[in-house]
Amino acid sequence: MLVLDFGSQYTQLIARRVREAGVYCEVRPYDVAPAELKKASAIILSGSPQSAHEPDGYHFDPSSIPAATPVLGICYGMQLM
Repeated sequence: MLVLDFGSQYTQLIARRVREAGVYCEVRPYDVAPAELKKASAIILSGSPQSAHEPDGYHFDPSSIPAATPVLGICYGMQLM
């Protein structure tokens, strides 16, 4: 599983909880290469201190995630989706 980091203070906590559930998990920056996304069994889009509606916010194209990959958006990640 991948946790994409958009700058949230909770990204590491999210990853730790996933690992505690017995799931292999890696944290990657939000601008990870699309090839990395294809390898993930699931993806969590973390939060951010920014707003997804601001022009200078972090840009991520959710369509770069393969269609069959489960995705959980938390806060900022949900706004992006």
